[in-house]
Amino acid sequence: MITPEELAGAKEQYKSVSFNPLTPLNFLKRAVWAFPNKKAVVHWDEYYTWRHFAERVYQLAHALKEQGITRNDRVAILSRNNNAMLEAFYAIGLAGGVSVPLNYRLNGRDVAYILNHSESKILLLEHTYAEAVQEVIPTLETTKFFIEIMPPNLLDEPIIGVKYEDFIKDAPTDPIDVPVEDERDMISIVYTSGTTGQPKGCVHTHRGAYLNALGEAIAAGLTSDSSYLWTLPMFHCDGWNFVWAVTAVGAKHVCLEQVRADAMYELMTREKVTNMCAAPTVYLTLAEYMKKNYFKFPCKVKGFIAGAPPSPLVISESEYCGIEIVHVYGLSETYGPHIICEWLDEWDELPITKQAVIKARQGVPYVQWNPVRVVDDNMNDVPWDGATPGEVVMQGNNVMQWYFKDREKTDEAFRGGWFHSGDAAAIHRDGYLQIVDRLKDIIATGGEKVSGVEVEAAIAQHPAVFDVAVYGKPDPKWGEIVKALVQLKQGETATEEDILEWCRDRLSRFKVPREIEFGPVLRTATGKVQKNLLKKRELEKAAKPPEA
Repeated sequence: MITPEELAGAKEQYKSVSFNPLTPLNFLKRAVWAFPNKKAVVHWDEYYTWRHFAERVYQLAHALKEQGITRNDRVAILSRNNNAMLEAFYAIGLAGGVSVPLNYRLNGRDVAYILNHSESKILLLEHTYAEAVQEVIPTLETTKFFIEIMPPNLLDEPIIGVKYEDFIKDAPTDPIDVPVEDERDMISIVYTSGTTGQPKGCVHTHRGAYLNALGEAIAAGLTSDSSYLWTLPMFHCDGWNFVWAVTAVGAKHVCLEQVRADAMYELMTREKVTNMCAAPTVYLTLAEYMKKNYFKFPCKVKGFIAGAPPSPLVISESEYCGIEIVHVYGLSETYGPHIICEWLDEWDELPITKQAVIKARQGVPYVQWNPVRVVDDNMNDVPWDGATPGEVVMQGNNVMQWYFKDREKTDEAFRGGWFHSGDAAAIHRDGYLQIVDRLKDIIATGGEKVSGVEVEAAIAQHPAVFDVAVYGKPDPKWGEIVKALVQLKQGETATEEDILEWCRDRLSRFKVPREIEFGPVLRTATGKVQKNLLKKRELEKAAKPPEA
């Protein structure tokens, strides 16, 4: 019988043979090995084979090393979806560094905060954002070198740095050995949206990114024949880890910088797109364009959707065009999607309205299987009755390592040995989890608790509604009242009473909004409704003295 000491000795002795650190950087080497001449990346009218793409990655990695980037140095990226941004994710890691992708919708002040907080040494940015960054350069503490991604055929000179193509052109194309020694090392720092307070930096590791990427590939059904359209910003959780997942199977990256219906349709048909991730409004915009022009995709496109549950309208309109909607749920702290609504064959025959009810459930964990619970304030599991709300808590490989340079917030988020999401959910009898709202966005009105997500789902079914946000408006009598901001479809009309009557037929009386406002719904670059701004606006209105 082997002793514990002998077992430990064997593990150490044969470690070099039986163990390699997990890292998604190895996916690129495999793709080049297996598919050297296959189309790998499409951007504008140019495309790169896996061999060509890898050579550009190696050039950037060598150039970054020449610029002084070593192990754990941070390199920030501020860009829309393009081939250079995709190259940067791999090159920064191969140089030993850590990527810090930035939300391109942030103002200069917030960009400066993240650059300083992450202690990024280099900023790789798209030319479009150079002027905004130029204004905050005097406030930058560690970022001293800038590389500008210039659009093809643009003759302008860079504003604050060197041209990307000039930076890499003389660097060698020799492959670089993956420098990862500890798979728990940082691969990227993903900053939260910062809707309340300063953004927090979620530390993602090589191991976590590797496992999540494989989970995404399996969940999305990616193969080497797949073609992935980049409508989801790459800055968002490393593109929900699809920057790694698409490469893992040797599929095709189709880059799209600007989400326009005509450009989406053209690319999707030309490049035979099979997969995409997007917010509900993106699917509706594409569907509206295709219906107007009597277009349909010949083959099914699998479309992931996160955040708010897809309404029957989103599902039916997307299905009409040939897009199968799949609902997922996660956070920046969990590398993006963590659970998925796994579809069962027996649901195919249900009416679209009942399918929408099921697709509103985020479902079960990904195949890499990490525990997910819904608990009360005392960390007890709530009943599986589909009604009792609790907080979603997680453990496992796909939870971030920590908040960068913030022990206090990390300890708070990891209390009790679980990551606390701040999201309220219920669990149905079949074990499928359903998000009902952010805990802080649950509306407390007259002693009742109302899920804004539930009310949004009801209003979104109205045939004239394009988008909706439901939130709590402060009220001296009720504490809060339910208010809805409704954005109508172009050319459609509906009155406040029309919407209220619709709600009365579908919701309990205390959940029906007391106020309806019409106007555009504010969303972040990642598709989240900016309820904090809506609530702030209501507080400012209440603080104003009445007009004479």
